[in-house]
Amino acid sequence: MKYAVTLWFWLVFLVTAPVLFTLGLVLFLVAYPLDPDRRWLHALICRWCFGLWLHVSPGWRTRVEGRELLPEGPCVLVANHQSMADILAAMGLFHPYKFVAKSSLFSIPIVGWMMSLLGYVAVTRGKTSSMEQMIEPCRRWLRRGMPVLIFPEGTYSQGELLRFKRGAFQLALEEHVPVVPVLIEGTPELVDGDGPWMSPRASIRVRVLPPLPPESFVPDSVELAGRVRELYVEALTGRAPERELRPTG
Repeated sequence: MKYAVTLWFWLVFLVTAPVLFTLGLVLFLVAYPLDPDRRWLHALICRWCFGLWLHVSPGWRTRVEGRELLPEGPCVLVANHQSMADILAAMGLFHPYKFVAKSSLFSIPIVGWMMSLLGYVAVTRGKTSSMEQMIEPCRRWLRRGMPVLIFPEGTYSQGELLRFKRGAFQLALEEHVPVVPVLIEGTPELVDGDGPWMSPRASIRVRVLPPLPPESFVPDSVELAGRVRELYVEALTGRAPERELRPTG
């Protein structure tokens, strides 16, 4: 069944991705004067990726909770990262945002072209300047009123959450915008890392946790990153948060 589901997924992807790109390109050209932030294009991509590609197998179950908690206006969405399916799962938020993604994805035909059309943000892993490379375009989007979505672990975790890097939280501190934790569970059941093998059964859950307003931030981005990571650990273990994020000093 694993081989059959994998073959079916990639067949559907290869057949429908060019259709999506063509529709997206037309929408981009027609709507750009009215929608320079490409919110309509992003909405199309979200519904296509989540509604079609993440439901290719009848054994895949996905639910999204807490969409009503997503704030209007600019914010920094942070999500844990376990596999390539996390991106498809996060599309189920049906909320406007700009992804921060590794730069190698932008070189993939069709997929990378669409990401460039959407104005997603490329970052090169391992470079000392990667945080600055990410922050500046994200800052511009936030100042236009557009949320950004960042995976603060920086790469796939292997079971246990990795340390959260400070870039996303430095950005939220400097721009004085909320941090919105998004918890993604179950994607390793669907695909291991970058694949390509797909499981015939998977149960994926996307949870929006209560946003953290800027007034609740501690002033240090590293400490803020650590405290937000604690919220993920508490949510994953089923324990209620033991403390709120409050300014210190």
